[in-house]
Amino acid sequence: MHPMLRRLDDLATHLATRPDTVALLGLGSAGADHDRLDDHSDLDFFLVVADGAVGRYVDSTDWLAAPCPVAYSFANERNGRKARYADGIFVEYAVFTVAELARLPFTGARVVWQRPDAPAGLAGSGAPARPATPYDTVEFHLNEALTNLYVGLHRELRGERLTAARFIQSYAVDRVLALLRLAEPSAAHRRDPFDPSRRVEQAYPPEVLPLAAMVPGYRHNRAAARATLDWLAARFPVDPAIGEPVRALLAEAGRVS
Repeated sequence: MHPMLRRLDDLATHLATRPDTVALLGLGSAGADHDRLDDHSDLDFFLVVADGAVGRYVDSTDWLAAPCPVAYSFANERNGRKARYADGIFVEYAVFTVAELARLPFTGARVVWQRPDAPAGLAGSGAPARPATPYDTVEFHLNEALTNLYVGLHRELRGERLTAARFIQSYAVDRVLALLRLAEPSAAHRRDPFDPSRRVEQAYPPEVLPLAAMVPGYRHNRAAARATLDWLAARFPVDPAIGEPVRALLAEAGRVS
């Protein structure tokens, strides 16, 4: 058994002795797809507790330390913490009541432990992870990517390189990933509905998704913008009313550099 799964099991054994706990749910690589756990995984979980007990379990880590001493922790949100065990296992967790859990968007959870009288279906009780939107279309993502490049190049020319990098090498690339998701829905990897950048290297080879060219770093916004524009133009009809201004900005940036 992987050490992280064993840690969850040991934690569950302790939590079962506490009358105000309801269930422990593994998430991410500790959830339903736990076969992808490796040495670089962290341990994500939800702790479900009785009404009125959330604050105690967020504020205190005595329960968390039952299997192993906690070397480091801090509250990173109202309901949760990040922590590192003394043996190196890094955890991120949140604490909810049953009613709160039902309102959360999550997928891929696994029941590690629950009380016999816990409500059925806790691992699948969350709200939909991806609410329906009329803007999840090729037209939307394509034009978002193009306008991200346009704004980013203007900021690069203004000397605002960091924000330019975010528009060109982050926001526009996010739209590229969305376009690939729509164009190749059967790509063989486990998509993360909350972070589309996860595991894309396993889904798309460099000839399909040239990330090294699209995300070359802080000093290379112009080259990144050109790579992404060329990628888009090779696959989708780029409206010249936005494509030509982006190319003009690329030429201007080339003269300035």
